[in-house]
Amino acid sequence: MALSGIRAWRTAFLTLRDETLTFPPRTLLPDLLRNLIFSHSEILVSAASALPPHEIASDLILLVELAGAISEGEDVEYTFINTCHLIHDVSCRIRLEMNSSSWVVMFGFFEKMVQWSLCTDTKTACSGNAARMKAIREILEILRNCSLAENSKILELLLHIISRSHAVLFCSSYSSGNQRYAIDIGTKIPKCNDLWEVQTIAFSMIGDAFSRNGSNISVNMWQSMLEVLRKVIDGLVSRSLLVEDYVMSRFYNSLLHCLHLVLSDPKGSLSEHVAGFVASLQMFFTYGITNKSLVVFKEKEFSSINLNSRLEQSRKIERGGTYRPPHLRKREEMSVQPFKARGFRCSSDCEPFGLGFMSSDSEHSDSDGPVKDTDRFRCSKARIAAIICIQDLCEADPKSLTAYWPMLLPTNDVLQLRKYQATLMTCLLFDPILKTRMASASALAAMLDGPSSVFLQVAEYKESTKCGSFTTLSSSLGQILMQLHAGLLYLIQHETHSGLLASVFKLLMLLISATPYIRMPIELLPTVISTVHKRILEDFSLKTNQTSLLATALSCLASALSTSPPSSQVAELLQEGTSTDVVGVQPNSSVLGSMFQFSQRVMHPTIAFEALQALRAVSHNYPNVMAAYWEQVSATVYGLLREGGPDCPIYEVQSRPWKVDVGNALGSTPEKCTMAAIRVLDECLRATSGFKGTDNLLEDKLLDTPFTSDCTRTKKISSAPWYELNGSEVSEGNLTGYSSGVKQWCEAIEKHLPSTLLHKAPMVRAASVTCFAGTTSSVFFLLPKEKQDFIISSVISLAISDEVPSVRAAACRAIGVISCFPQIFESTEILVEFIRAAEINTHDTLVSVRITASWALANICDSLRHRASDLHLDKCSSGPNAYSGSISLLAECALRLTKDGDKIKSNAVRALGNLSRFVRFTNQSAMCGPVDGMASYLAIDDVEFLELSNESEASGSVPNFLGDPHWLERMVQAFLSCVTTGNVKVQWNVCHALGNLFLNETLKLQDMIWAPSVYSILLLLLRDSTNFKIRIHAASALAVPTSRHEYGSSFSDVVQGLEHILENLSSDQSLTPSSFKYMGTLEKQLTSTTLHVLGLVSCNDPPPLQDFLAKKASFLEEWLKSLWSSLAEQTSDQLAPETTSIEKKAMVSKAIRSLLQIYEGSNKLQSIARRFEKLADCLS
Repeated sequence: MALSGIRAWRTAFLTLRDETLTFPPRTLLPDLLRNLIFSHSEILVSAASALPPHEIASDLILLVELAGAISEGEDVEYTFINTCHLIHDVSCRIRLEMNSSSWVVMFGFFEKMVQWSLCTDTKTACSGNAARMKAIREILEILRNCSLAENSKILELLLHIISRSHAVLFCSSYSSGNQRYAIDIGTKIPKCNDLWEVQTIAFSMIGDAFSRNGSNISVNMWQSMLEVLRKVIDGLVSRSLLVEDYVMSRFYNSLLHCLHLVLSDPKGSLSEHVAGFVASLQMFFTYGITNKSLVVFKEKEFSSINLNSRLEQSRKIERGGTYRPPHLRKREEMSVQPFKARGFRCSSDCEPFGLGFMSSDSEHSDSDGPVKDTDRFRCSKARIAAIICIQDLCEADPKSLTAYWPMLLPTNDVLQLRKYQATLMTCLLFDPILKTRMASASALAAMLDGPSSVFLQVAEYKESTKCGSFTTLSSSLGQILMQLHAGLLYLIQHETHSGLLASVFKLLMLLISATPYIRMPIELLPTVISTVHKRILEDFSLKTNQTSLLATALSCLASALSTSPPSSQVAELLQEGTSTDVVGVQPNSSVLGSMFQFSQRVMHPTIAFEALQALRAVSHNYPNVMAAYWEQVSATVYGLLREGGPDCPIYEVQSRPWKVDVGNALGSTPEKCTMAAIRVLDECLRATSGFKGTDNLLEDKLLDTPFTSDCTRTKKISSAPWYELNGSEVSEGNLTGYSSGVKQWCEAIEKHLPSTLLHKAPMVRAASVTCFAGTTSSVFFLLPKEKQDFIISSVISLAISDEVPSVRAAACRAIGVISCFPQIFESTEILVEFIRAAEINTHDTLVSVRITASWALANICDSLRHRASDLHLDKCSSGPNAYSGSISLLAECALRLTKDGDKIKSNAVRALGNLSRFVRFTNQSAMCGPVDGMASYLAIDDVEFLELSNESEASGSVPNFLGDPHWLERMVQAFLSCVTTGNVKVQWNVCHALGNLFLNETLKLQDMIWAPSVYSILLLLLRDSTNFKIRIHAASALAVPTSRHEYGSSFSDVVQGLEHILENLSSDQSLTPSSFKYMGTLEKQLTSTTLHVLGLVSCNDPPPLQDFLAKKASFLEEWLKSLWSSLAEQTSDQLAPETTSIEKKAMVSKAIRSLLQIYEGSNKLQSIARRFEKLADCLS
């Protein structure tokens, strides 16, 4: 049989080749193909498996070339269809193996076949010609089975098939006649199911190709796919009605799944497609789940901003319906009639969902009962796919999607449902299929996470009566946030499925972090806390099998409690039940009582950890509330430490495995609980110490001028507690206000910290030593001497000896804080040990350790600068000379760190700037040479503290310093290098450091060869930098020299540069939103610096400078007039202190008289001189 088949194949195709080469042909080509090939197709196909693959490929290519050559007037249909049948049947027997040129010929025939079969002007295209549709499906099967390595040709043909079939389906003749309305079931069913099936298969194949080889698909092909998908989806949505049956449901699923794969791997911009996709995908949110009766809430029932009353009203209204789904009727006492499945109809009326809720994570099966009936055509898959596509858009282009949030998120009446106003919250609240609701929660989380959280910070809630006819973006976002809160809190109160409830809690955490509660209704945040706390008490407190869910709920509560700025209403809520909680009555009756109960040692470590995180948030945001719970905090920490029993040393306890609920544990350990408890203790100690960060201890006086004295910005240190709410904080000068803090610190040092500092877990040791970074000098020096020594020795020991980098880094941070305390370095031993500990850690391989070590090093230098300036040297136990070696080590270490990363480099520059301000450079044997050439240098024979008075040195002789004599040169070179290689923080630290260097009175700036380069760089930064803090510090440094002589040859450049910058400041194009808050400070600093240098000009200045000032006389006159007028207004309105106003006017007057002196000295400038003389007379 096989041999006869082979013989038949070869005879047929050899005869075909001979006949086609005969001229003129003896038989028409269609007849020839019919007689030789198509009439014997079964025999030929049976022989395919026995023939060589290359022979079959050659013969089939001959066949398609001949079939494609047939003209339109002949028997095209029969030839095309039978050719496809033969190729398809052969491909089912063997895998077609062809070279790329042969595939090009094959695909060319397929494309011609598709174009002929799906011609829009062919009446039979949609009239039921099954043979043509079968041929198209066979082409798709051939493409699926082919072994072509290059997917692009297949994808191009698939896109061509989709485009042609789409054109046929939506041509005018088809649109008017291909659908019929079925009154009995209420749906529109298309006649051309074959065409929909073809598109379904094509989209499925595209999705498979993208899944297998998506990374290798070209950008052009990806763009073509996106355009075809957009065209098809727009065509469907243009009919404004989605069809519900098996065929269309499968088509929608295939289409949306393909769209998901294309969107999830974007290879180009999606911005121009976002609007169309959002409008189209939104229609699928309610696909297949509409029903008859609608629960309508009255408008007034949603006008209140009180969410508790609003939710209660909605529940009362819903109880009157004939059916309420299980996830909404749970825990309600009234009985509900059993659910009766209804057939779904497409209706133009507004209808609610008939919901059958599933408690299984899997999709419904045959045993699902009513749920299966509600999803008769598996429409939920299309809804899920549409929601996933929205999530893909959010992840691919979140910025473009934010413009369409009002389409995807509710702006009013979230608990109502209307068919044509479906949102993602509609799906989350009302969809009958669990997977759809989970997908909606995931999409909402993607929208609220990432860049969108910044976008939402402009939101502001306004009542609908206050919005007017035009709704601003901020008001619209405020309405959205309110509705999201309402919907999520409703689910938290009613949802019974643990998986979905966990997703809702996580979604609420993202919503909390993205909501600016300061511009929302004042009761919103307390309502969130109360609702979450109530659900915790009602459902989780007594259940032992929901550890993971309870931990998630506690984490959500902690997020709400950690919201900044803190709320006075939340503070009042937390104070409820304080008295009963303190004495131990009903420990879970209040929020804090519940948190202390959940944080006990008997609880699961996951739960205890999250409860302690919530307590830490309260301690940070509401320190005055937490002050009443010190005994509970101390007892909780002590209980967690003494896990091994009262007789077991705490630091020797080996953590035993806790009894965990397998599958629900989130990975928390007893050590993490102990660490969290120490952090709660840390926050309480910071609050009682009045900790505000180190910045309040090291005041920067470089910017202290009359014009900038009111520009000090209050900086909130993230590690410092909030003191603004409920009660006054202790003042820095009132030491008796810290008596309670001293008491608590003594208790912590005696009871907790000695054990935790020796704990086997590094995270516990790091948290323990971090406590010392939260103390203040006021409390520290009230502690007994032995407690002070314990703190100092502990941080030094851990910084030097601990093997774990995170512990050493925490110890270095504590050193950086303590080194800022006044009188801390009266003992040389402490200074030496602090410097040694910081210097050792600057060599660490981990960047995080080097960052904190360099920060501590810079703080030590800053503290030494303040002590030198404040003349505290006489209190030093060893005298000032004992510091020489320490200063040398600091300088060398800082110079080395200027070659490290930017975060370390900025601290190193700050350290050098502090050193350069007070180190005394004497016995100058030569002037410093060029910075880059190092031709000569400033020899430093002595290094000692610079006293600001003109008194002689108290001691007789100062021994020679034996360190590197190139300090000054190396410092300047490091500054200039960091300006060109460092980030913005490094650059403004360099500007500040140069200002400190200029303040060193032992330097003669006019004689420094590097001075012109430094002035030029400062002017360049002031003119061109886009960072306003850099420009402010550059302007401040330029104002440091006190005399015309100190500017040297750069004085003319400084004057002209400042004038140009001042003149063009109003037209500055570098202003960004982040820099706007610094604009006022920059203007005032630039004004102060310009007035300072103008006050130094004189008639002895070079003619070019005098000519420049004459040229700019008009601008300077107007500017000085305006400045004087503003000062006069401030004086009359008493907006500034009298002393400050007098100093400002003195600076303006001095600048005017200096300019007048120049103008009077020139015969050509007499007219200008008269104007300035008149101005001076007016000011006097």
